[in-house]
Amino acid sequence: MISKRHSLRTAVIGALGAASLALAGTATAATGTATHTTPSASVAQQAPAAQTGITAKPSKTSVRAWELFRVTGKTTGIAAGSKVTLQQKQRGSWVSLPASAPVSRDGSYSLGVKLGLKGKNDLRIVNGRTASPVFDVTVR
Repeated sequence: MISKRHSLRTAVIGALGAASLALAGTATAATGTATHTTPSASVAQQAPAAQTGITAKPSKTSVRAWELFRVTGKTTGIAAGSKVTLQQKQRGSWVSLPASAPVSRDGSYSLGVKLGLKGKNDLRIVNGRTASPVFDVTVR
């Protein structure tokens, strides 16, 4: 039984391969041009991978404790509806805060933030492994 399935798969794959070659030959003949592609040429024709990026800008760089301010920015290569999250550097590690917002269709986002940790706060916006440049907001 296994050998019959294997033979059938091989026959089907062979037939599909022959059909695709025949169609490719017909398409080349119809255009009247001969195309010769090398492996490096076909790699060059592939679309480059979309690069992801996030920008972030706070509405204020100095606020009172628990004063509301906004962080806005744009994303590239991140799907609309995906969440971006605010992170704060605490004792040398990045900690996600309970402040996130969805990415709009044009790639922008806006989120409201309140901070209570007094002093200079290093912040960034993240989505997966993509992070914005670090920005500072001082809480007084």
